[in-house]
Parts: sequence; C-alpha cells; structure tokens
Amino acid sequence: MEVLAMKEEKKFQAESKELLGLMINSIYSNKEVFLRELISNASDAIDKYKFTAIQSEGKLPIKDYFIRIDKNQEQRYLQVQDNGIGMTKEELEKNLGTIARSGTKEFLKKYEEMKEKKEDVDLIGQFGVGFYSAFMVAKNIEVYTRVYGGKTYLFASAGVESYTVEDIEDESIIPDSGTIVRVYLKDDTDEEKYGAYLLDYSIEDLVKRYSDFIRYPIKMVETHKEDDLDEEGKPIEGKTHDVTEDKTLNSMVPLWKKNKKDVTDEELYEFYKSRFDDYEDPLFALNIKAEGTLEYSALIFIPSHAPYNLYSQDYEKGLALYAKGIFISEKNKDLVPDYLKFVRGLVDSEDLSLNISREMLQKSPLLSKMAKNIEKKIVEKLKELKENDYEKYLKFFQVYGDFLKFGIYSTYGAKKDDLQDLLVFDSLLSEKKISFKDYVDKLKEDQKNIYYASGKTKESILMLPEMKHYKDAGIDVLLLCENIDEFTLQVLGDYASHSFKNITEEDKDSLSDDEKKQIEDLVNNNKRFVDDMTTSLKGKVDEVTFSLKLGDAPVSISSKNGLSLNMENTLNNQAEARKEPESKVKATKVLNLNPNHPLFEKISKVQDEEEVKKIASVLYDEAMMLEGFEIEDKQEFLKNLNDLLTKAY
Repeated sequence: MEVLAMKEEKKFQAESKELLGLMINSIYSNKEVFLRELISNASDAIDKYKFTAIQSEGKLPIKDYFIRIDKNQEQRYLQVQDNGIGMTKEELEKNLGTIARSGTKEFLKKYEEMKEKKEDVDLIGQFGVGFYSAFMVAKNIEVYTRVYGGKTYLFASAGVESYTVEDIEDESIIPDSGTIVRVYLKDDTDEEKYGAYLLDYSIEDLVKRYSDFIRYPIKMVETHKEDDLDEEGKPIEGKTHDVTEDKTLNSMVPLWKKNKKDVTDEELYEFYKSRFDDYEDPLFALNIKAEGTLEYSALIFIPSHAPYNLYSQDYEKGLALYAKGIFISEKNKDLVPDYLKFVRGLVDSEDLSLNISREMLQKSPLLSKMAKNIEKKIVEKLKELKENDYEKYLKFFQVYGDFLKFGIYSTYGAKKDDLQDLLVFDSLLSEKKISFKDYVDKLKEDQKNIYYASGKTKESILMLPEMKHYKDAGIDVLLLCENIDEFTLQVLGDYASHSFKNITEEDKDSLSDDEKKQIEDLVNNNKRFVDDMTTSLKGKVDEVTFSLKLGDAPVSISSKNGLSLNMENTLNNQAEARKEPESKVKATKVLNLNPNHPLFEKISKVQDEEEVKKIASVLYDEAMMLEGFEIEDKQEFLKNLNDLLTKAY
C-alpha cells in the first residue's frame, strides 16, 4: 500500500484524552455496545448518501446498500464496512479527531456521578460518543473512508495521545464511497475475553439484539461444516468439509412498517434504546398507523428521564422524518408542539415527496395534519395512562408536568380543554397529587371556589397562617410549588365553572355578612393604630387590615388585584435575568392582623410613634418569612426585635 502524502500525526485535545482514557480503561461492563454504535454509524452514513443521491438528480449513482462485518482471527480484528456517504479529510478530522464537543464535559461529569453511585449505565449512547466506545475493546483502530469522486483517507489511533491521517493510493479498498472501521482487539485476560467478538455466533447474537431493525442488510461470511457425501448422496461418517456463505444477520424490516399486532413492547423499547441512544426503557411507546386520506406510520416514545440538556438552548426538539422509508431529517421541529418537546420518535409518510425541500416541508399542509394527529394521539395516551396506571403517570408528571402547564399558558388557554385534566397537584387534605376533577368531586355543598396557595416548597406552603383555617374547616387547598403554576391557573380562569382562589388573596366574597361587619368594626375601632401601621410600612404594603383566618399566627401578608407575591417574585426575577428593570411589577400587598391573637391587644395600645414603626417592621418581616421570602434587612429585623423585647421585659 503506497502513500501519496506524508503521514500527519496530531495530538488529541485535553478533554479528548480524558474521555479516551476512560474508554481504554473500560468504564463499562457492557462493552458489547461498541458494535451497536459502529453499525448505527454505518446506517446513518448510508442514509445520508441515499438522500444526497436522490437530491443529486443522477450525479450520484444509486447503489445496492449494505453493511458488512468481517473478522480476522490471526490479526484479531473486527471490521464494519458501509458503502455510504464517506468522509472528506476535513470531515474525518472533525468527526473523529476532535472529541471535545458540547456533550463531552457533561459526559465526564455524569461519569463521575455514576462512579460515585456505583451505577453501570449506558452513557455512551446517552451522549453520542459512540465511535469512541470501540476503544473499550481495541488496542488500536483504523478508519478508511472515501467520498464519491474523492480520495481515500486513513485515520489511525491507539487512543489517548494522538492519531494519524494519511492519503491512500489503493482505491480498491473503497471502490466508490463508504467507510471501513477496523478494530484491533485487546489481548484476552482472565476477566475479559475480547476474542469472543470474533466468533460468528457472538456477532450474530449482538446484531440480532441491538441492530435487527437496521434498514440495510448487515452481512457476514459464515463458515460451517457439512458432511461429505458418498456417490449415493449419503453422509460419510467422520468426514466433513468447510462451507462458507454470505449471511444476512438482520431482519431489515423497519419496525414501523410491521403490522402493529406483530410488534411487542419489548421490541419497541429495544428499538427506542438503539435508535435514540438511551440506556433506559421509555415510559411508554405509541405505534401509530394512519390510513385513509393521509397515510403515515409513526413510533412515538416518552423517555423515562429528561435528556440532560432539555432545558438548555442547545436542545433541539423534533421527530425523525422519513418519506417512503427514506430518511429526510433527524429532528423535524414542526411535527411536535413546544410543550411536547421531550417526545422522541419518527414519522414515515407515503404521501411526502422524496425530493421535498426544507422550505416546502415548513409549508406542507400534510406535515401540519400529521403533527396535529400525533399531538392528539399523545394527549389521548397520557389520559389513558393517568386513568389506568396512576403511579406511572405520576412518574411522568414529575419529569414533564411543567411542559403541560406551559402548553396551556403559552397558548393563552387554547389547549385548556385538551390538557387541564392532565394537571395534578399536591393538596392540603390528600396524600397523593390530585386533579381538578378530583378536587371538584369532593367540594363542600356551599363551596364555590377551588382554593390554592403557592410557595417555593410544599412544606413552606403548609406553614402559611391561613392554612389552619382551611384544614379545620375541611376545605382542601391545592399546593402550587412551581413558578408556572399560578400563571397557568390564571390562564385557565376556572374549572367546571369554579373559580380559582388564592387563600392569601383578599377574599371578601367568601366572608359572611357578620364577618364583614366584624372586620369593619375592628378597622374603625383601631383606626389610629391601623393608620400608624400603614404609614410606617409605606412603600412595603398598600393596606393594613384584619383577618379572621390566621389561627395561631399574629399576622400574614396577602395581595389583591390578581398578582400574588409569588408571581411578583417570579416576574421580577425574570426581568433581572433579562436586565430589564423597567419590566418589574409590584403586587398590591395587604398586611393582615389577627385580632384574636394576644399580641394584638398589647400592640394596639402602643402610642409611641417610633415603637409602632418597630412593631410594624417586625410584623411585616415575620409575615414575609411565613410566605417563604427572605428578609430584606436581617440586621434591622434583629435590632427592632431586640429593642421590643428589651422594652417588654
């Protein structure tokens, strides 16, 4: 083999070295996944070539596509070959020579966490560093590759320190285009028998397990013994000969093309893990066959765990799109709405043109119809899950519940009818999360509202002074712990004609005439004290009044006009993050005094203006703490508290 150009040696970057070091030192017990990864890469390369060839209008030839596995016992290598798109020299160095991409740091972080927990999960698949998994079993690796009409290049590395790239003169290695990955296996040890990957039955088993649904034939020459035959065609005892044959190891029928009744959940789950590089079964799978005016097949999956970058700007939503079985795009964002961005899967339509452009796809009414139908099917499946397997649904909601709320909020209530019954919340009187329907079904006869309270945690909400009143009255309260919760309820407006009501909001409508009169008398009879308190807290609260729902607490703080303290805090934090101080909002705050608390009788008689200021400041800070907020000036709070205690004693 002659070399046209000088062999170039290059160093791996620091993070690349660290990652390769982990691979070489065998961080996983399931090292067999390396073959799955190499086959998947080969399939992707053929997909890319196939699509490019269709788009090229005859400039690229259509081939009989294949993936071939070869093995050499003497030289101890296993080889995976495809006749796909191949790589240029620049692509070779970019794809194989530079490992330090966006996911690498996260991979290393997750590996450290995995090691601490003594877990053995498939981070390789999760983070898309599949090619490098071959270093778990390899002494060294060679990659031959060629694009159509281009040169053949050889990438070679023993890992960790460096790699080489060179031009290859012998064009017979790859006649037109494709890639060969040759893995030279490590020596066997007492713990690891790497030579097992060279055995026919072992390779066949791995292909069947991980790559059976690859759409291209995975071929391998197999050798077996057959009996020698005499002149009459009868076996001659003790005499055999070797027979070699080209065997296709996989079924090749895309899973989504099979009849639904012939596809098991186990097959769906295994396909999902292989196709979407996950280490865990999905929560559930949908196998959709649409027939009639619009024909398409779809496999839809809800991952059991959120992708590590789901909430980052780098995350791309979408479903893989095929036309007549031909791969078009990996993540078509138009096939799923934003509130279902966590859904994985693929769609294959017989009605889409093979040469459809990206611009045409964006405007395609067919795509829009498929998207609406898929969304409907997913929502129906979630409702079914909630009805039939509530524990599993709660697991789903814990991971993705906020996205359903976002679906209602972001569409200004357009998705209300579809999604509101999927929402569940913790509540005062229930051990498990409940839905709006669960709440309404247990309403007291004269109860008009659905009551809720919001805060940072369930525990902090339960400490609200008003909560004891509702518990004693046997009235349930929804506990809203996420920032989006209150906004969602505001968009919903009501449920089954029952309005949502924050228990910390001023709620004069819920008071009886006697209670209203009692509060009115308290304000009038303590006008001087109330006015002094209001003046002392100018800029902090808008009103000082009385509440009959505070139980053992001397004070509470509430709001009115629809903007709660929690919503104020959320919106202002967002404004700060955007560096838009002009966007900040201010809730109308009300300080509520408990007339039945022994403290009130004492403080209401205070005449000294400075002392009233200190009392007002301490009570305000106490009320804010009970709401779960930090005190603005802790030193002032402690000074005022100590001064008041000193005076009292």
